[in-house]
Amino acid sequence: MIRLERAPLPPGTAAHLTTYTDRIERTAEADRKAKAADLWAHTTVRRRVRGGLLATLADMAPGHQRCMYCGDSQGTDIDHFEPKSLAPLRTFEWLNHLLACAYCNSNQKRNTFPRSERDGSPLLLDPTLQEPLEHLRLILPVGRYKGLTPQGEACIAVFGLNSRGVLVDGRRTAYATAKQSVELWRIATDRGQHDKAAEIVRVAWNRPLADVLAAMFHQAGHRAAELLFTGEEETLGLLRDQGLRASFLSRA
Repeated sequence: MIRLERAPLPPGTAAHLTTYTDRIERTAEADRKAKAADLWAHTTVRRRVRGGLLATLADMAPGHQRCMYCGDSQGTDIDHFEPKSLAPLRTFEWLNHLLACAYCNSNQKRNTFPRSERDGSPLLLDPTLQEPLEHLRLILPVGRYKGLTPQGEACIAVFGLNSRGVLVDGRRTAYATAKQSVELWRIATDRGQHDKAAEIVRVAWNRPLADVLAAMFHQAGHRAAELLFTGEEETLGLLRDQGLRASFLSRA
């Protein structure tokens, strides 16, 4: 999971969202859940809003339309961050929509939405509002996450970030590939092949599991970086190169 910037919607799509939210608000409170579900499932309504939502979410997503939760599979579903069954008034709220793969949306998250017992705040991370790196630390060589906060721990549990073997194996492979990318960038830059270096950066960020690359640069600047990269001193040295950091992070 990496930090994402929320983009503006096409005006027509935004207008439709407001219209349908108004309809739910005018419905008796006891009937709003059913009204929201009916509207979201209605063929005409979905045709009017789905295209604009999906296109904008796809542009925001990491890589080539990757899931905003796992970062691996293609994002195919419009996920309601706060489930519409729990917050019907947010069914058509743009700030409540994220792009998810079918597995994260239908198999993992579903209507799960844990809240803090202390203040009732959401425990899941919205990557368009929060920096996931502050809540999750990726143990790079093994491909597993460690929760740094209750929010990070909740995301690991709800989305199965450590229990889905395909994700753990994929992150280990992504780490090896990312190390190769920074090495190739260094070689291309030393040879004055700046267009090639820029292409290496573009391809690196467009691969699945871009959270691995983000974690590498984040951890390289950590005060305990030498411990985090034990046995990986060469990689750490590359990641600390200011030219490399500027090139990669300007395209993150």
